[in-house]
Amino acid sequence: MNDANDQDNGRQPDLSAQPVNHLAKIEESERIKKALLSRPQLSLRVQVLLGFLVVFLFAVAITGFIISSIYKVEDKIKFLEIVNDYVMEVDQARRQEKNFFLYGSSLSESLDAAYAAQEILEGNRDKISKVVGRRQWQRMYDNVTRYEREVKKLIAFTQKVSQNRRPGEKRRLEADLRKKGQKMVFLAKDLMKRERKSLEKAIASSRRIQTYSLVFLLLFMISTAYLISGQILRSIKRFESYTDQIAAGDFTPISPTRRYRDEFTNLAISVNHMMQELQKHEAMLIQAHKMRAIGTLTAGVAHELNNPLNNINITAHMLLEDFEGLTEGECKEMVGDIVSEGERVKKIVGSLLDFTRESETQLEPLDLVQLVRDTIVLAKNQIKVAGIKVEFSAIDDPPRILGDRQQLAQVFLNLILNAVAASSKGSKLQILVQPADEPGNLSVKVIDYGCGIPEHILPRIFDPFFTTKEKGKGTGLGLSVSQGIVAKHVGRMLVESQPDRGTTFTVILPTR
Repeated sequence: MNDANDQDNGRQPDLSAQPVNHLAKIEESERIKKALLSRPQLSLRVQVLLGFLVVFLFAVAITGFIISSIYKVEDKIKFLEIVNDYVMEVDQARRQEKNFFLYGSSLSESLDAAYAAQEILEGNRDKISKVVGRRQWQRMYDNVTRYEREVKKLIAFTQKVSQNRRPGEKRRLEADLRKKGQKMVFLAKDLMKRERKSLEKAIASSRRIQTYSLVFLLLFMISTAYLISGQILRSIKRFESYTDQIAAGDFTPISPTRRYRDEFTNLAISVNHMMQELQKHEAMLIQAHKMRAIGTLTAGVAHELNNPLNNINITAHMLLEDFEGLTEGECKEMVGDIVSEGERVKKIVGSLLDFTRESETQLEPLDLVQLVRDTIVLAKNQIKVAGIKVEFSAIDDPPRILGDRQQLAQVFLNLILNAVAASSKGSKLQILVQPADEPGNLSVKVIDYGCGIPEHILPRIFDPFFTTKEKGKGTGLGLSVSQGIVAKHVGRMLVESQPDRGTTFTVILPTR
């Protein structure tokens, strides 16, 4: 926007600045929207389904491990049953052998048991060899075969005619049989011992696999849920920060932050559109309130303009009528009066143009004390007409604030005019600029001693379109718009009031 005095310098204000800036905002919004939508899509629904699918596949893998371990245990149990049958046959052969030595019973059952043990070894050669090794199986098989031969020899010897028996040979055969039997039992017991240990290890391994699998599955499910919920919660947190920014008056559009888009992308687009509309309506409200405020000032300003304009007219007519009779010095003096009064008019009009011009928020370092002084000057005619005495007090060399000069001037002007309207003629109005109770903040207090605000109305005074003024004399937007401007500057507006004692409005703004 051009300076307020452009019209006085022969130039018209740049009315195209606002449309161009608005067009730039629309283009920026469209660019961000395209950036949000151009990313590959990965919706929350798909993320949740993928998470459950991964958990399911992990559970299937764990189930496979558990089933595999159970099959191994079952194989061990079946093999142990085979070994147990083999050991039972060996034990049966040795029992019949002992009965033969003790009671002279037949060795045929011992021979049958040896045959059965031999069949078990032959029928399960691969399984037994896998456990004890090929050489050990061969030793066991050979030992059973030798035992079988020794039993046959002893049976054949006992069937000979008694006179042909030789006692020494019988003792040798019995010793060989016992020796082979002991060897056979030892190998059978060793196989049983090994297999029991192997079964115990398989069972313990199966238990560990099941326990660890359940723990890993639980941890994996928790991790997956944490990742998915983390994605959602981080997005929610981001939008919480966006709402805080919007509440503080920061309408910066939401830009892409991740490599893919989801349901929150549509929410971001909607929020960006909402902020664009809020800015548009906020600008309309602020401008409407400015025009209302300037209308309120018009009565006082008109009186102020009449004085210099009358002086200009009178001096110009005197100069025109008495020009030939005036000296050069008198003419210069009269022209100087006209120029001086014209400058006075120019200053008044320039202040009004600065206040009414619509512009974008432009933050700059501001002297808050000087800004309040300038606002009081702008309202001095209204104050004079109302017969109000203003007492202004401020700290020396205050720290600067960061703000928009015109918008903050609008806030203070609105508070001053409201205070003037609420005060009776002859009362006073106090305006104080001082450090706020919170460190790093300045406060501006506007204190009147007028009619005050009833307690039941006080909570509603910042509501849009709420007014206690007569119909046609107020829109109810002044305090609402002012509060919005202060919030945009990361400040606060407070009010205290007592009926018939007056009202205090406090604006708190952070320093740089």
